[in-house]
Amino acid sequence: MMIRLTVLNGLLAGLLLIATATAAPVIEGCPIFPPDNVWNTRIDTLPTDAYSAAYISTIGSSRPVHPDFGSGTWEGGPIGIPYVVVNGSQPAVPVSFYYPDESDPGPYPVPSTAPVEGGSEATGDRHVLVIDRDNHQLYELYDAHLQSDRSWDCGSGAVFDLNCSALRPVGWTSADAAGLPILPGLVRYDEVADGAITHAIRFTAPQTRGAYIWPARHEASSLTGSQYPPLGQRFRLKADYDISGFSPEVQVILTALKEYGMILADNGSSWYLSGAPDERWNNDLLHELQQVKGSAFEAVDESSLMISPDSAAARQRPLLIPGGKMIPSDPDLDGRYEDLDGSGVADFSDVVLFFNQMDWIGEDEPAGLFDFNGDGRVDFDDVIRVFGML
Repeated sequence: MMIRLTVLNGLLAGLLLIATATAAPVIEGCPIFPPDNVWNTRIDTLPTDAYSAAYISTIGSSRPVHPDFGSGTWEGGPIGIPYVVVNGSQPAVPVSFYYPDESDPGPYPVPSTAPVEGGSEATGDRHVLVIDRDNHQLYELYDAHLQSDRSWDCGSGAVFDLNCSALRPVGWTSADAAGLPILPGLVRYDEVADGAITHAIRFTAPQTRGAYIWPARHEASSLTGSQYPPLGQRFRLKADYDISGFSPEVQVILTALKEYGMILADNGSSWYLSGAPDERWNNDLLHELQQVKGSAFEAVDESSLMISPDSAAARQRPLLIPGGKMIPSDPDLDGRYEDLDGSGVADFSDVVLFFNQMDWIGEDEPAGLFDFNGDGRVDFDDVIRVFGML
């Protein structure tokens, strides 16, 4: 025991040299759903969907990817879907809907200055997204119009608790056609600048089937042919697609498309990727994405990730940790993988491996499997927790 404590003290001495890794996307301190939410789950090892070739052909195998976000303006409005972050004291205002039966009732804490997709004079979807960073709530509106009394008239509205993965009621829309939240699928400048996107990306296709699959909750078509992808369908960039010739910023986006893929969320133009407007975007670099054609993608069968049809929580699968013997295991079946080296038992070698590979685990593993203190990240305290289990 004394030997182990001596080694552990040595590990503690090196703590300041080790950076922690965030387990799930965070905006101004607010988590964007739990680490095991399907938006935040890698799908690069899942099987290809049986209808992949048909879906790619329908959306357009020769059509290019289009970044539907950037800097500057287009037709008088910002390029992309904007969002605003408020604190818990933001006053809630009345909201009304012309689809009230599938909307969450107000009031919503939407400031009168909240940015509208396309600008205040836009005639398109006019999404408004609001993050309450203190209460971890997400409010999303479709076709939102500010009124003189500071209330909002809208098509539909949805409220999401960012601390959990509950889905909308069966058959309900949201502010998006698929009944999904919009915010977790946006490409944001800050995450690209930080070097990693750790979530799936929202995208659109011109023709979808009149059906939806998990995690979607709503359909938006009368088409029935099996060649049309359903809303909620996951796609990814093929693993062997060479991204080395792209700029570093675009490589971040393409890597995310390989690892986390994209989710079909609405009817629209082929392969249009959603993102948030930001004056720091370099539009010339973003246009490199147009070199990627639809044939570079494949549809993914993510049905094995579903734990419950009413939850976006996804079944997580650990990877072999560098230096480990086998894939990590969970000897006590509590959902946390304390046998990091895959030896079949949790022992001190797992503590050492955890410490040595903490960065890698936080960046490449489903972090929820190794978040032993429940703070939403992989950090040194988790190493201490594993040591305390021995």
